[in-house]
Amino acid sequence: MGAFVSRASRPARYTLVFHAEPQFVDTVKQAVFAAGAGRYPNYSECCWTATSTGQFRPVGAANPHTGEVGVLERIEELRVEMLCDSEETARKAVEALKRAHPYEEPSYAVYKLEDF
Repeated sequence: MGAFVSRASRPARYTLVFHAEPQFVDTVKQAVFAAGAGRYPNYSECCWTATSTGQFRPVGAANPHTGEVGVLERIEELRVEMLCDSEETARKAVEALKRAHPYEEPSYAVYKLEDF
């Protein structure tokens, strides 16, 4: 039998989720993959993608990549989710996301996963 690995000895895992317009998704994914996200033991560049509608209204001193200040925008975006195998990988992936994403304020979230 294989060696037992307790949950306490496994590093915490995270899911990174981000949204972007379809024409920018591949560029952002490649940057995040290069930072180490989307890896499983025998696979790389793994993610899940779904089409969605983003909504936002730029206000104040915003400098929106898409849309105009004061105008409610609804645009097609893709939601991309991928695994980060450690907190360090998640932090590096978010840094890469922010550098590669064209939006002034990229929409993203990081979720800590529980191991059952």
